[in-house]
Amino acid sequence: MPQTLDRFRSSTWGWLRGTLAGWGTLLLVPIGAIGALMTGMLYPLAFIALALLIAAVKWFQNLATTYEVTQDRLILHRGILRKSIDEIELYRIKDIRIDFSLINQWAGIGTITLLSSDETTAGRPFAIRNIEQAQARREKLRDLVNAARRARGVREFDMVQEATMP
Repeated sequence: MPQTLDRFRSSTWGWLRGTLAGWGTLLLVPIGAIGALMTGMLYPLAFIALALLIAAVKWFQNLATTYEVTQDRLILHRGILRKSIDEIELYRIKDIRIDFSLINQWAGIGTITLLSSDETTAGRPFAIRNIEQAQARREKLRDLVNAARRARGVREFDMVQEATMP
């Protein structure tokens, strides 16, 4: 079994503090608390319950997928009750992009998007969202992709069709 170099999950806390949806969820707590204090009724506490429910659902979603990086693979462990393991061979990764909004930057999270020829991604981008230390992880992954290509003697060629002039 190859040695694990990095193991991580999407961050629920990062999602709460680094996205507008997370901010909205957090905002439900003071709305519920202030509403209950001002009205003297308990029904505004439903806002707090809703915030807790949303955070719990997001936490379970993030708990369900773990990413593991080895010298030559990105391994996806998915599921809680019914588990599956899928792998993306690093030498097949064609492009690694990182995206982060201004809010993401403040929270220190980002989205890493991979484009690969591996069957796991089936020709579409594969996004890993709400990742702590996304820039450092992207750079490490990029270095590992280059090393895996060198080890296998794989080279990437871009096939560009030239436009013909009428």
